[in-house]
Amino acid sequence: MFRVTADSLEAYLAFDPARRMDLEQLNNLMRKAAPGLKRHFYAGTPAGEAGMRMTMIGYGQLRYAIKSGKTTPWPVIGVALQKNYISVYVAVTRGGKPLVSCYAGKLGELR
Repeated sequence: MFRVTADSLEAYLAFDPARRMDLEQLNNLMRKAAPGLKRHFYAGTPAGEAGMRMTMIGYGQLRYAIKSGKTTPWPVIGVALQKNYISVYVAVTRGGKPLVSCYAGKLGELR
């Protein structure tokens, strides 16, 4: 399993030197698209708590609720290094539905 072992934003950015430029370019895009969301290091949730254990770069913060009713701090937008790619997590709603579902038909057109 691929795991980023970082404990700060700078350590996260330095974790994979070959992809640091990609992360910086993605950061520039995030700053333009959502200037009000502050960038921070997300350390993941502790074992036994609601949420994901992975570390990532977060933009903004909200309280994410799971089915049990528990909540955890979560980035509005998260950027995570994976073994072969970079994932972008978006926790935004429109009309009470996850934003991504509003574009479900359009996403198929991009493939």
